[in-house]
Amino acid sequence: MRNRSASFARARAAPARAALLVLACAAMAAPFLWMAATSLMGQLEVFASARILPETPLWSNYPEALTAQPFARYFLNSLVFSVAVVAGQVGTATAAGYAFARIDFPGRDRLFMLFLATMMVPAVIVLIPRFLMIDALGWIDSYQGLISTELVSVWGIFLMRQYFRTVPRELEDAARVDGAGPWRIFRSVALPLARPAVATLALFAFIDAWKNLLWPLLVTRSMEMRVVEVGIAAFHSTYEINWPYQMAAGVVAVLPIALLFLFTQRYFVRGIQLEGIR
Repeated sequence: MRNRSASFARARAAPARAALLVLACAAMAAPFLWMAATSLMGQLEVFASARILPETPLWSNYPEALTAQPFARYFLNSLVFSVAVVAGQVGTATAAGYAFARIDFPGRDRLFMLFLATMMVPAVIVLIPRFLMIDALGWIDSYQGLISTELVSVWGIFLMRQYFRTVPRELEDAARVDGAGPWRIFRSVALPLARPAVATLALFAFIDAWKNLLWPLLVTRSMEMRVVEVGIAAFHSTYEINWPYQMAAGVVAVLPIALLFLFTQRYFVRGIQLEGIR
């Protein structure tokens, strides 16, 4: 009788849960739908009309927006920036994460807690010190200045440390008996087993770099070094807030991230799961 009552309660709650999920999805999708609709409107239609959808879609906004500025160069810069950041963060996070998880050195736990404490510092606070350091090195408006300060991710180190703690020590002990050293064990045993976590880290690092605006805006000067997000923001000054052009460029810029999420969404869930591993 109790099981029947529980089943009946779950059946009654199912429509409510479904309705809440639909409302949540609609709330999340609304900004993207508005962006896509605005990208097909005329400049005057955006302000003069109360319509949600364009009366006559202007598909010409897309080629005009993407040729109004050198977006081919912007996309190339964003790709170089994102790939370099992924390579750097994967390399530093896997090495540091394994050291914190497996190597017993003096002050390890305190140093790890110090790393975690830096996550509480807002990124905007360290912008000026980062800029002054890059300026002193003469790397303003260069790939070195754009990339170098983004090569270490404390969140990535935490993620990899959590995952390496789940790897059975027996596998490493077996390799150690065969004469493998710490570097060989890390490279040949631990790292191949950590591929799911590495994929998760690479995915998050790529998305974070692709949508980065504030640091590229600060450290780049010329149009040749701009990334996509900075190029989209430039429509405000160059074209006096041309919303259709800006939204058209925004739709194109978000497509790689949307497709990446569509095919790799399981790694987002995996990343959340790994954060809770002790």
